[in-house]
Amino acid sequence: MARMRKGRDVSGWLIVDKPAGVTSTAVVNKVKWAFQAQKAGHAGTLDPAATGVLAVALGEATKTVPYITDALKCYRFMLCFGASTTTDDAEGTIIATSDSRPTDAQIEAALAAFRGEILQTPPQFSAVKIDGERAYDLAREGEVVDIAPRPLWVERLTLLSRPDADHAELEMVCGKGGYVRAIARDLGAALGCLGHVAWLRRAWSGPFDAADGVSMDRIEALARTPGIDALLRPLEEGLADLPELPATPEGAARLRNGNPGMVIASSVDYGDEAWASYQGRALAVGIYKAGELHPSRVFADPKP
Repeated sequence: MARMRKGRDVSGWLIVDKPAGVTSTAVVNKVKWAFQAQKAGHAGTLDPAATGVLAVALGEATKTVPYITDALKCYRFMLCFGASTTTDDAEGTIIATSDSRPTDAQIEAALAAFRGEILQTPPQFSAVKIDGERAYDLAREGEVVDIAPRPLWVERLTLLSRPDADHAELEMVCGKGGYVRAIARDLGAALGCLGHVAWLRRAWSGPFDAADGVSMDRIEALARTPGIDALLRPLEEGLADLPELPATPEGAARLRNGNPGMVIASSVDYGDEAWASYQGRALAVGIYKAGELHPSRVFADPKP
């Protein structure tokens, strides 16, 4: 007999404005507890010192996490010149210093090499796995490991302001797997002055914006009360980057059972990934083929 899941069968997205000083995992655990939810996950880890959008999925919305993880994200950060640290941010120990400081023109010129398709080596303190172990665990033990460079798409990297000679505020829009700390480290090295992240904020992630984020205090205040469900956003918002295809009544019945179902398509091409809806509700994600959606993920009907 299958074991019964503990907790409520609740589904949707909660957009948390994560405060500094707490891990992404701790936020997810707090949200799961507050909603008494059976299942929870998040779309893209933020460093403990970072703030901003942490998109937490509950229940059936966890099936849409990959689409937010793969979406573009926007980060604003302060780069501190003149020192490199063990963690590439202000949390680490300073390991080298420089008296050199770049001009605005030098920063602008150097940014060009960090746009488009680049290769980025993740920081030593990162969640990258090395022979089955997390790089940050090895780094805490004092081990310096070889981490292979990885491709990263940087849509935009701009200089926003220059508060003083020691600092520069930047904004980066990038794809999946980007490390702002690595950008700060490598930009500082390219400018010959060293550098690390002083502070970091994720302004938006896919369709989710920090302006719509819920504070941890608000979550605490409404925890385990009927009012907390009003904070949830529909799971369909996690599919914003995919085309929506309305299903026919017969198609909806087939899709609910995990079978290809007839949908009404307009500008979707054969082989495109899309999601099917019926009466305003997501049924499945899959591949469009000749008038039908062939599902890869099916969303269960909400329990009464």
